[in-house]
Amino acid sequence: MTAKLKGIIATKHRFQLPLDYQNPNGNSIEVFAREIIATEHQGQALPYLVFFQGGPGFGAARPVENSGWIKRALKEYRVLLLDQRGTGLSTPVNHLSLSHLNSTEQAQYLSHFRADNIIRDAEAIRAQLSPEQKWSILGQSFGGFCVLKYVNDAPQGIEEAFITGGIPSLTRTADEVYQATYQRVLDKNHEFFNRFDDAQQLVKALANYIQRHDVRIATGERLTVEMLQLLGINIGMEQGPESVYYLLEQALIDTDKGVTLNPLFLAHFCQLLDYNTNPIFALLHESIYCQQSASNWAAHRVRKQYQQFEYGADKPFYFTGEMVYPWFFEQFTQLKPLKQAAHLLAEKQDWAKLYDLSALATNTVPIAAAIYSNDMFVEMQYSLETTKQVNNLSYWLTSEYEHNGIRMDGEHILDKLISLNRGQQLR
Repeated sequence: MTAKLKGIIATKHRFQLPLDYQNPNGNSIEVFAREIIATEHQGQALPYLVFFQGGPGFGAARPVENSGWIKRALKEYRVLLLDQRGTGLSTPVNHLSLSHLNSTEQAQYLSHFRADNIIRDAEAIRAQLSPEQKWSILGQSFGGFCVLKYVNDAPQGIEEAFITGGIPSLTRTADEVYQATYQRVLDKNHEFFNRFDDAQQLVKALANYIQRHDVRIATGERLTVEMLQLLGINIGMEQGPESVYYLLEQALIDTDKGVTLNPLFLAHFCQLLDYNTNPIFALLHESIYCQQSASNWAAHRVRKQYQQFEYGADKPFYFTGEMVYPWFFEQFTQLKPLKQAAHLLAEKQDWAKLYDLSALATNTVPIAAAIYSNDMFVEMQYSLETTKQVNNLSYWLTSEYEHNGIRMDGEHILDKLISLNRGQQLR
């Protein structure tokens, strides 16, 4: 099935793949991918560039036209936009699809949705679409983690690799990751409140209001202060601070009956948070840092070292970042049925090792990466540590972009990385 977009021909692919590659004759899942090619190249056998979306737990981008990083890619590739298992049009993961399983079975099922199996899916798909030809791979954020895992596990399938905002530490624990990223979040808070000098007043008025009233957001949950703090996931994104500020501006309105919450705020608030609609993020986010150890709700524990995030009427308000907390599964409606499974996953100690340091030290796949020095989500120093541990990895360190810079200036960023892999040093 194909679709004609502006300058693009898109083709749908569906693949039946094992849930558990250790038991290939057991349960199967469907994985969806959308192949796109520039209209002028239709019918040409161009090499593939596979895109790994950030997250985890989010489907690949839905293209509208030949623009952004896709425009640069389609000059010489056909692009495969992979809906990683459990996301997008792949067999879904949510409270409804898992309702026939008990909590232990849910946790066991979900344990198959980390990067290791995402990469096994990609290689299985390559065996069908491009068995005689290696393909190139591009990963944004968690997608970059997937790229490095691909290089680690199946370098024989890769011609070249690109990473934007997503070089993981190979050895750091989840606790160490959050100790670093909490500090980054504090830095972004300071930047935000310095940029918008009435934002602290606005958000404190809002926080105090919701502490005194039973406020229900558009999806039915009671709005709490800790839920309000989650808007901070946006302040580390391109145009995210502006979105948060303009939302705060409209939060409280004066009526004949006094100050109340603006219905517009209640609707838009839900659009800036994805926890109900993309549960894999909450369920498995901490596991992306786990190698033969449990996370034990690392972000929740480490937060106690940063008392700035404990709000009080006599204290400044601080937003949190992309941290996941156990209370998600008590407050978000569509996460509540998965509460026990989430605890079992947080306690899981036998996560497989993700990276082989000796294999990466002798890597021969050309890797080019963009590292954003002000990245709120991926600690720059840990990324730089990894660049010293992975052979054949070149990087471009820049302060020009936030974590999701590829959305805003993707054509330029991908062009830089392609040039870097082909010998034009940009350090």
